[in-house]
Amino acid sequence: TGNDYELNREIGLHYQLHSGIGVHHTQYNASDEPFKASVFVGGPPSHAFCAIMPLPEGLSEMTFAGMLGGRRFRYALRDGWVLSSDADFCITGTIRKNFKKPEGPFGDHLGYYSLQHDFPVMEVDKVYYRKDAIWHFTVVGRPPQEDSSFGFLIHKMVELLTPQEFPGVSEINAVDAAGVHPLLLAIGSERYMPFREVKPEEILTQANRIIGSGQTSLAKFLFIAAKRDHRNLNAHDIPHFFHHVLERVDWRRDLHFHTQTTMDTLDYSGSGWNAGSKVVVACCGPKLRDLRSELPSDFQLPTGFSNPQFAQPGVLLIEAPAFGDYQSAEAEADNICCLLELFGLEEIPLIVLVDDASFTAATLNNFVWVTFTRANPSHDIYGVRAFQHKKHWGCEGSLVIDSRIKGHHAPVLETDAAVTAKVDQLFQRGGELAGLI
Repeated sequence: TGNDYELNREIGLHYQLHSGIGVHHTQYNASDEPFKASVFVGGPPSHAFCAIMPLPEGLSEMTFAGMLGGRRFRYALRDGWVLSSDADFCITGTIRKNFKKPEGPFGDHLGYYSLQHDFPVMEVDKVYYRKDAIWHFTVVGRPPQEDSSFGFLIHKMVELLTPQEFPGVSEINAVDAAGVHPLLLAIGSERYMPFREVKPEEILTQANRIIGSGQTSLAKFLFIAAKRDHRNLNAHDIPHFFHHVLERVDWRRDLHFHTQTTMDTLDYSGSGWNAGSKVVVACCGPKLRDLRSELPSDFQLPTGFSNPQFAQPGVLLIEAPAFGDYQSAEAEADNICCLLELFGLEEIPLIVLVDDASFTAATLNNFVWVTFTRANPSHDIYGVRAFQHKKHWGCEGSLVIDSRIKGHHAPVLETDAAVTAKVDQLFQRGGELAGLI
């Protein structure tokens, strides 16, 4: 509600990319039938979980909720609408075809505010509710937050199914601290040519399968490594996974860009709403370098750049001037890449330009959140001794990612001190919600 919505008569429906309701909406737009919809709030936990589960297209969420809950989804039909018999609330209405109103801004799970956009509108018919109904809600904000519990359950549930859905892939980690879709880590297999020098071949096929399937297609940075290089490699041990990749990656060969493509609805790092780019880093083979976590004694930075910090061995963070525009950013990147070339930083293969190096280096969560939510691969990746050969881009030295906040980015989600104090008071002894925790 809010914005231009008529109170108690209209609600906005915030569809996101790869939400199944968009498929239904397309079908209703091609027909003369009214698009009747029901919104269920509350009920058994299996109902809330099935709503966010990335199910294969054609598999009903209600079927999945029944499987998960151990009994069928109980429902009734009333005046052409479906009512859940177990939900706390059912809101019935009709989605107006070819009509939209502005939704937002509001906070979301990437840790930024979603900007205002036009979305479909549902005209409310009735609101049904149970006796002593409870309105379920979650608190959104920078991860880890509400999505963390859902993500943990999804990982556990689909873990055994991963090799069936993605042949040859043994593990995928949609990194929660990076907002889930901005960063995926995967472990695949490299079996195509066991009789010659190993190079990324099968894992490229697997990466394309991941990028081309359902919600994993929303990945922006996908790092995939081969299990054969390290039997104990674990995609959920993020520092070790990055260490493994950065010891072996060959930036001349292992970068594969997808440009002018779709992005997560909530990711504003791209060139437009739902628009941006992706990059696959696919590496395998022998160790190429020892990673270092100290700088040469004569290391220096250009004017305006400062406070070099290591996020982990092989990953250097450099505090850069505030982002102006892409023309200036390219000049700044060229300048710093030329200077970095002088110091022979082969053992520091990844360099990230940030607004606050101390904050970014303070924790692993800070590092992955800043680095991968604030960069659009096609626009924000540079490199020392960069080259382009027959449409393939690579670099011979360190890779440089510009992860500064840009002017078109959504604002960072801020905690309101007054609201925090009010909520704390509710849960304190004697408060209205004291008995709930």
